[in-house]
Amino acid sequence: MTERSLDALIEALRRLPGVGVKSAQRMAFHLLQHDREGARRLAVALQAASEGIRHCERCHTFTEAAVCSTCLDGSRDARQLLVVETPADQAALERTGSYRGLYFVLMGRLRPLDGIGIADIGIQALLERAADGVVQEVILATGFTAEGEATAHVLAQALKAQGLSVTRLARGVPAGSELEYVDLSTLAHALSDRH
Repeated sequence: MTERSLDALIEALRRLPGVGVKSAQRMAFHLLQHDREGARRLAVALQAASEGIRHCERCHTFTEAAVCSTCLDGSRDARQLLVVETPADQAALERTGSYRGLYFVLMGRLRPLDGIGIADIGIQALLERAADGVVQEVILATGFTAEGEATAHVLAQALKAQGLSVTRLARGVPAGSELEYVDLSTLAHALSDRH
């Protein structure tokens, strides 16, 4: 491996959230020095995922098929639509086992300072999905950050204008937190105590 390849590996690892130069170097050196097979498996898995995983046509979560297994599950309550910011948030809520409706993943939240507006996070697709004649309640599960709250407010106004019942996760989730990092018990209580 040339030094250029090592630098490229370190830079690639730095793209992961929360990984700085030192952490990326430790990971690279560990893989190369102690776990070459792990490095090969990681490379193959990343290649397969980047080529085979796409967004569900109905809810926008990650899937290998055109429509994800959650959207195809006939036992789920299609009258409820839970809106989250990311697939990671959906996965966290799904792990609680306390929600049996369907989802819609926004793929972000409003961030006006970064130039991310309504059109950038798929709000129009959400409004069309919620107006399908089946959805009765839309549960807003955006984060409790300032941006998440602003996103929830804009969504609530637009959805209520369509005559839908709109609820928000209860405040059991700590303010300023990201859903994927909240413990499962807190998420389950927040979902069941929504208002």
